[in-house]
Amino acid sequence: MQRTMINELYKKINKNVEIKGWVHKIRKLKAITFIILRDRTGLVQCVVENSKIKDIDIKLESVVSINGRVGENNNKLNSFELNIEDINVISSCDEQLPIEINKENLDVNLDIMLNNRMLSLRHEKVNSIFKIQNIIVEGFRKFLVQEGFTEISTPKLVEGGAEGGTEVFKVQYFEKQAYLAQSPQFYKQMMVGAGFERVFEIGHVYRAEEHNTTRHLNEYVSMDLEMGFIEDEKDIMSLEEELLKFILNKVSSEGDKYLKLLDVKIPALEDSIPRIKFSEAIEILKTKYNKTDLDGDMDPEGEKLICKYAKEAFGSDFIFLTHYPRKKRPMYTMPCGENETHSFDLLFRGVEITTGGQRIHQYNALRENIKYKGLNPSNYESYIDNFKYGMPPHGGLAIGLERITALLLDIDNVRKTTLIPRDRTRLVP
Repeated sequence: MQRTMINELYKKINKNVEIKGWVHKIRKLKAITFIILRDRTGLVQCVVENSKIKDIDIKLESVVSINGRVGENNNKLNSFELNIEDINVISSCDEQLPIEINKENLDVNLDIMLNNRMLSLRHEKVNSIFKIQNIIVEGFRKFLVQEGFTEISTPKLVEGGAEGGTEVFKVQYFEKQAYLAQSPQFYKQMMVGAGFERVFEIGHVYRAEEHNTTRHLNEYVSMDLEMGFIEDEKDIMSLEEELLKFILNKVSSEGDKYLKLLDVKIPALEDSIPRIKFSEAIEILKTKYNKTDLDGDMDPEGEKLICKYAKEAFGSDFIFLTHYPRKKRPMYTMPCGENETHSFDLLFRGVEITTGGQRIHQYNALRENIKYKGLNPSNYESYIDNFKYGMPPHGGLAIGLERITALLLDIDNVRKTTLIPRDRTRLVP
């Protein structure tokens, strides 16, 4: 008999079916036993006469197959239940469970949750996080494909860092020293110049930063895009507005079941996102919030306060900060005057979720800006040589998948929105 998924059982009233999954709960009475079965689509109540299972040892989280007849029955889960005729234990759970995953909430600390990741991911609410995250990825991809973008996959073993810093993981590459890629930046620009014009990538990036915060990871999924023939960074910002509207609408409509489980409502993004210059934001922090310890940069507290300002002044959970200082942006960022750049960050609910901007597209200007940043152009020849052969004005952005997931779902730590996190101390599972 072909397997039926739980979310399809409502179509099978008064019919015999076979279902397979995990034993979620067991409640044994004098004459009958109730079994809640779980598969990837949901939960169903099953009922069996005790005489039919007297020789079968059924344990929580064992994998079983059940044959039975679907009948109408209003219960806490559905308007139907499965009357068991036969049950077969495919794989028994022979160990005591280190965490209880059949409760409404997974009440364990973060280390226990991550050390038992396969089990914790079985929890309905934890699992829902990644169902929503999948919708975010689908939305990112679908929107950009509709806009004429080509999906690319770029190397993660590279000769040098794209950000011009020292926060890179070293890897022995035969006789050479290699590094794990900090971003696909150089390759995105190459593909724009190769004639694809518009490209995107969804892939892992690596940052060897010795931090231990709730919003940083050493390996995370970056959703990157790059597009050619732009006027300036405003074209990228306008594209991101439409991209986010598409993603948020998709999550709201397709993730309703999971959002209800998590008791979360996705914010609406109907109007344009407010935009203020970075220098204006610094002045607002000084005058409105008496924050003077900035030293020309924006710290996490400053980001929170600017988002508070955006909510009060514009009624928006989002705000673009533009024209970041030249000294604070990577070597490929297009200067704007002597001290500013054609760049931006997008802040959401107190945290930066996007960095982007216009890139330098002229060979000589790029070489000079690399020198301005105190770097040696000869170390980047394989990158900058591409700009000798005609590069259109272009720009792009990157969104951290785990971070935007956490902020959308009001989750306090990006490790909880990462399937298998890698941070300063964690290399297992």
